Amino acid sequence: TSFSTPKKKKRDDGMREHVTGCARSEGYYKIDKKDKLKYLNNSRAFAEEPPADTQVRTRPPRTAGRRSEQRRLLSSFTGSCDSDLLKFNQLKFRKKKLKFCKSHIHDWGLFAMEPIAADEMVIEYVGQNIRQVIADMREKRYEDEGIGSSYMFRVDHDTIIDATKCGNFARFINHSCNPNCYAKVITVESQKKIVIYSKQHINVNEEITYDYKFPIEDVKIPCLCGSENCRGTLN
Repeated sequence: TSFSTPKKKKRDDGMREHVTGCARSEGYYKIDKKDKLKYLNNSRAFAEEPPADTQVRTRPPRTAGRRSEQRRLLSSFTGSCDSDLLKFNQLKFRKKKLKFCKSHIHDWGLFAMEPIAADEMVIEYVGQNIRQVIADMREKRYEDEGIGSSYMFRVDHDTIIDATKCGNFARFINHSCNPNCYAKVITVESQKKIVIYSKQHINVNEEITYDYKFPIEDVKIPCLCGSENCRGTLN
C-alpha cells in the first residue's frame, strides 16, 4: 500500500514533533546527531537538579518497612499477651533452619541446621483442623491406603490437626523417651496452635525429638528411640 508520509515537523526546542502522537507508530527513522546532543544535554541538566522534595519522594528500603512492621506487631503484643505470642511472632519473621533426612530412630527425622537455645520455639505443627469423627474416618482410610505412620496431633477434646497430606516439616519429628523438645498448645488470635519448644540447647545436626504421649492401649507400639530410659513402647 502506498500512502503519503506526513511532513516532519520540529518543535520550538528543535526536537521532532510526532504527528500521529506516538513515535512507535511512525516506524523507523533516523535522528540527527545534533538532535541527539540537544536531547542528552537537556536530560543531563534535568538530572543534575534534584527536586525540592527529594526527601519525600525517596522510597525507603524494603528492610525498613519490614522492621517497622515487626516493631508494630511486637508493641501490640506487649502488655496484653504473654511471652509465647512474642516468640511466635518472632518465629514467623525468622524461621529456624531445619532439614529432614534419614533417622536412626525411624524412617525420616527432623534435624537442626543451626544451634537452638533452650526454651525457644522451634517450629509450628501445621495441618488441617478436623473433628474427632473425621479423624476416625481418615485413620481407617489411611490404613486402607497403606499409610502406616500417624501424623495426627490432638489439640483439645474436639480438635485434631491432621498433617498426613497437608503439613510442614514438623510431621517428621520422631518420638523419644528422653526428648530435647516438647509440644505446647498456645492461642493466637483466638485460634489454638501447636508449637514445638526446645527443652535444652540443641546442636547443629542434632535430631529434633519430643514425647508423643500416646494414650495407654492394649496393642503396644514398639519404641525405637534407643535412649537410656526408654519405656520400650510409645503407648
